Amino acid sequence: MSTRIDFRYLSEPDMIAAGVADMAACVDVMEEVFALYAAGDYRMAGPNNDSHGARMTFPDEPPFATMPRGDDERRFTAMPAYLGGRYGTTGVKWYGSNLANRDKGLPRSILMFMLSDTDTAAPLALMSANLLSAMRTGAVSGVGARHFARPDSRVAGVIGPGVMGRTSLAAMAAVLPGLDTVQVRGRGAASLEEFTAWVRAELPRIREVRVVDSVEAAVRGADVVAYCATAKAGEVDQYPMLEREWLKPGAFVTMPAPANIDEPLEHADVRKVVDSYGLYEAWAIDAPPPTHQYVGIIGCKFLDLVAEGKVRRWEIEELGPVVTGEADGRRDDDEIVLLSVGGLPIEDVAWGTHVYRTAVERGIGVELPLWEAPAMA
Repeated sequence: MSTRIDFRYLSEPDMIAAGVADMAACVDVMEEVFALYAAGDYRMAGPNNDSHGARMTFPDEPPFATMPRGDDERRFTAMPAYLGGRYGTTGVKWYGSNLANRDKGLPRSILMFMLSDTDTAAPLALMSANLLSAMRTGAVSGVGARHFARPDSRVAGVIGPGVMGRTSLAAMAAVLPGLDTVQVRGRGAASLEEFTAWVRAELPRIREVRVVDSVEAAVRGADVVAYCATAKAGEVDQYPMLEREWLKPGAFVTMPAPANIDEPLEHADVRKVVDSYGLYEAWAIDAPPPTHQYVGIIGCKFLDLVAEGKVRRWEIEELGPVVTGEADGRRDDDEIVLLSVGGLPIEDVAWGTHVYRTAVERGIGVELPLWEAPAMA
């Protein structure tokens, strides 16, 4: 019986060749993810098996000269998960973040993903994961838009023109064929120019890109809105704000980045949907309510409102039962829907497995040996 183990290395160009940037396919895969989540056919970390992962940070005043300072966005995170169904694989995304990377011409975060055989734990693939992660995050907004946006949506509002803003817009465009206009708010001219050029190249059916000078202007008149701007955790007053008065009847808002809402949006007639209720409960274990001041994702605000008695637990809905048909998607033309996207490790496992299997079929990547036989067994 052979004990040889090889695994496949997939560079970023390999990932692109294997279809990692196929947004329409990614949205469909994420739909499957939420059906499996609703069925319970998954495992993630933490005491409730719903954790985002384990995060390591640095102190603001490090006691050693060689230890990094805990600057904005400087951290390392591991996100393990198992996903069942037709996937049946286990994986972990590992990444580090540092805002200062931008001064070096690098992305803020650099990510890798290890996919493993669930039975033996042998590695199947080690892959570049910046695009994998960006696509799966954006695709969740596409799943939300498929079920909650008005089918006749034409105008999108984007707050934050970076990678998350682009993939969220691409995902919504993949499921809303009438989308033809985007209103974008960003902090700098360079990022806005890059966003506009990207839309022209990748989403040519969007005929008009309007650069606006405020978050409010990006939201007003939009049928779908994506809150994708970065903000420092702990500074709640700096989180991008959403006010009910800005929203047109029937608007769908996806929030995969820090954000806040005004008191009228807390009311029960505004639907509040999360990717996973347990995900925010896991964050609340590490950072007891008010958790929103530590984790800026709006789902943490939703659970804080439950803890405060302002919102009832059953008023926070999950995306999974909507995908499976056990719960309603959009109910009428005028309802406002807010979707919190916190990021589930099972999403990485699903999209990573899909891309890996495509790479094997097409002979993409480099086969690397782990061992012919283990030196100790």
